[in-house]
Amino acid sequence: MVKIAPYGTWTSPIGAADAAAAGGGLHWVDLHNGRPWWAEGRPAEGGRVALVRDGQDLLPPPWNARNRVHEYGGRPWVVLDTPEGTRVAFTNWDDQRVYVFDPDDPRPVPLSPEPERHHGHRYADLTAGPGHAEVWCVRETVTGDARTDVRRDLVALPLDGSPPRVLAASHHFMTGPRLSPDGRHYAWIGWDHPRMPWDGTELCVAEVGSSEYRVLAGGETEAVCQVEWEGDSLLALTDPDGWWNLFRIGLDGTAKNLAPCAEELGGPMWRLGNRWFAAIGAGRYAVLRSGALAVLDERSGTVTDVDVDLPVWHAHLAVHDGVVVSGAAGPLAESAVVSLDLSTGVLTEHTSGESALPVDYLPVPEERVFRGPDGDVPAYVYPPRNPDFAGPDDEKPPFVVHVHGGPTGRSSAVLDAELAYLTSRGIGVVAVNYGGSTGYGRAFRERLREQWGVVDVRDCATVAQALADSGAADGDRLAIRGGSAGGWTSAASLTSVKTYRCGMVAFPILDLAGWTGAGGETHDFESRYVEGLVGPWPATADRYAERSPSHRVDRLAGPVLLLQGLEDEICPPEQADRFASALDGSGIPHAYLTFEGEQHGFRKAETIVAALQAELSFYGQVFGFTPEGVPVLELRR
Repeated sequence: MVKIAPYGTWTSPIGAADAAAAGGGLHWVDLHNGRPWWAEGRPAEGGRVALVRDGQDLLPPPWNARNRVHEYGGRPWVVLDTPEGTRVAFTNWDDQRVYVFDPDDPRPVPLSPEPERHHGHRYADLTAGPGHAEVWCVRETVTGDARTDVRRDLVALPLDGSPPRVLAASHHFMTGPRLSPDGRHYAWIGWDHPRMPWDGTELCVAEVGSSEYRVLAGGETEAVCQVEWEGDSLLALTDPDGWWNLFRIGLDGTAKNLAPCAEELGGPMWRLGNRWFAAIGAGRYAVLRSGALAVLDERSGTVTDVDVDLPVWHAHLAVHDGVVVSGAAGPLAESAVVSLDLSTGVLTEHTSGESALPVDYLPVPEERVFRGPDGDVPAYVYPPRNPDFAGPDDEKPPFVVHVHGGPTGRSSAVLDAELAYLTSRGIGVVAVNYGGSTGYGRAFRERLREQWGVVDVRDCATVAQALADSGAADGDRLAIRGGSAGGWTSAASLTSVKTYRCGMVAFPILDLAGWTGAGGETHDFESRYVEGLVGPWPATADRYAERSPSHRVDRLAGPVLLLQGLEDEICPPEQADRFASALDGSGIPHAYLTFEGEQHGFRKAETIVAALQAELSFYGQVFGFTPEGVPVLELRR
């Protein structure tokens, strides 16, 4: 029998520990000799990343296949076919060195030299060099004590133990090199400050043995995001017309769009080594159309969606004999490593995508488009869902606006156990793809140019208010939550609009001036990101101050829960520390929880559990309900 109970008080079989167990994620799926390999996050093992082949763990703890390049990391492993047999090279988190091992006898030995300072060298986007006798990759070198004191080179690491060799250093930022099939050329993507890789990059090519390069595509307002070789030509995802499309580019610079379309077939290069396309053969390519698997046919110039149960595929596409392999997920299915035979339509799961969470308690997203002052605002609405409960007739559910990170990112209709933890207790969630999100073309992405803290705030408030006006949400019990750039939008919203009663702000940006290169409070990769998002520094310094939540604590619309990892180099604790100090004695109810051993985004099971339980208790105290089974979060004033 369905029980009638206030929203937020519903009991649910989805606990915080269940959400934590689902939070590891799959990374860097690939193929070798037709067998799938991947990396897998393990929250129960301190958040380490395991390396897996065909379901078998290859490296025991404490080996951790992860790296710090750009602080977000990049592809951490590559399989090599050497005269001695198959070998695997990978980056290890603890010391950031490259190691190599025999997958049938995994005793890793270091390949890269020990740096003079801890994490002084970091490596990413590993690929095979000529004859598979070397590992080619990007190397970051720490050159000083400031967070921006970093140099990057493309390097070769010989398997025979010879010293690393620099291949090229064209730009301040570069992807790993890609060797041509005939071994004569190599290609890579590069860009410089103040551009981010979705603003403008250059496709470079050089002859093997030379660091002299030519630029074949890209520029200040054209962003190449993936490049692969096809014979003596290059295939590249780039957006000269405002959409990431697939081009064939000759060594003479001639370019052909293989299927012109107003569709995003690529994505933002937050991490090095993503693959949004892979060649099938005979002029056909597996591509991702805003995350959905599709087939591009060069002969007909078409991009056709593939009918498959799992609608969202990860940017790790690999193809072998007409079989596409990647990670994929859906609204009711966790990410799984899958292979799809395009000739038969048979989908094989190499890891279980079936959620351990009870399906009847999982929220089913409704994709909607809201009309905002700056144009359409796509969003996914997750109403409360629990077969055992319903809310009183005279009560509307509280709703939380979930803000994705980036801000050059996006929310997708995939199972998120953290959101299910809330919705199964009677709290609705709406995930907003505000102006600046990816998947909708460059013009939509650039709505946020110099408007961060304005357009994103306005779009989120528009969606929240529309849900309240329609009766889907209680307009007096609206909250906002987000981490990283989502934490920024949450804090900026709470200090500029009165839409929300409270907010959860995790590992956030709070002071824009500190996030400039001069401010020194963030890492090199994003140290000039805010110049495009806010304006030139220091010419628009007043704008930086006016929009920063750290300067507007007195304008807070309501209570705040602040969460922060103490080893975060992207959004370091300094800004959250200052914000929390300003809240103390302000009379505003708040809590500030910090977590040892956590970087940007929480990876340890115990951290995820503590953060979720604190968030639920926080909403209960602000919205006036008592959630069952969670410790009461102490709020300070």
